[in-house]
Amino acid sequence: MAKPTLFIDGEHGTTGLQIRERMADRQDVEILHIAHGDRHDVSKRRELLNEADFAILCLPDAAAREAVAMIESDTRIIDTSTAHRVAEGWTYGFAEALPGQRDRIASSNHVSNPGCYSTGAIGLLAPLVAAKLVPADYPICINAVSGYTGGGKAMIAQMENAKAENHIAQSHFLYALSLAHKHVPEIIDRAGLARKPIFSPAVARFPQGMAVQIPLHMDMTNAKGRSELHSALAKHYNGQSIVRVASLDETNGAARLAGEAFAGTDTMELHVCGNDEQVNLVALLDNLGKGASGAAVQNLDIMIGR
Repeated sequence: MAKPTLFIDGEHGTTGLQIRERMADRQDVEILHIAHGDRHDVSKRRELLNEADFAILCLPDAAAREAVAMIESDTRIIDTSTAHRVAEGWTYGFAEALPGQRDRIASSNHVSNPGCYSTGAIGLLAPLVAAKLVPADYPICINAVSGYTGGGKAMIAQMENAKAENHIAQSHFLYALSLAHKHVPEIIDRAGLARKPIFSPAVARFPQGMAVQIPLHMDMTNAKGRSELHSALAKHYNGQSIVRVASLDETNGAARLAGEAFAGTDTMELHVCGNDEQVNLVALLDNLGKGASGAAVQNLDIMIGR
């Protein structure tokens, strides 16, 4: 049987390069490459997009929509942009988020990769909202910090250049201060929320990693205590290899939780911190691992049947 072929459209960008590295030693998939100088050649991209069995789009939103429109064959698509995360006809590529989602991904021709922040927030919220322990209309606040690689090549250059203007001032900063961020619609949709959350993201000077925090007042939830929230998450992710829920003993014994804890891995670890009055739900992951490139390769493997 012939190997399935894969074209990474945008393979020279941050996410695309990571996917290339992950696929470099794979013998079960044939990678179709485009030369760096031809990456903007529409005719060559169109040819490869239609030739491949699978295409992973690592492009800005508008370019991703254009790429999808170029495909006239049976090419199966994984889109890492925001363009199709709440679009009709697209399967959300978070295999662990909902019962049966892995099977839906396996049979889909159009899979949208989750956002990095969204993966942490949805991973924490979706099981608790589905179990009705956190009301859908709870006034959710999400605080998160990401490694700077999520900002692309320009931010990477700025953060890694000690002589750059405002180098120290830019070592940790908040953004999306208008409270309008492109990940919010998918968090609402995929977590089952009935009220728009307040989402406050930040970037810090570490390359890869992420910490997503969601504080809760327990008297505004339907949970009897912190342990009930923890049990619901542990039950939901029981048996999963990529998403794990830290035990309460592990969390209680942790003096700190580091955003870089899972840099370079595809693991996402969930913690239920706090007490029976106030809880802080925390997700730790790699913004380029389970938050981007790692998730894309995971979805590819599911679609291949690996």
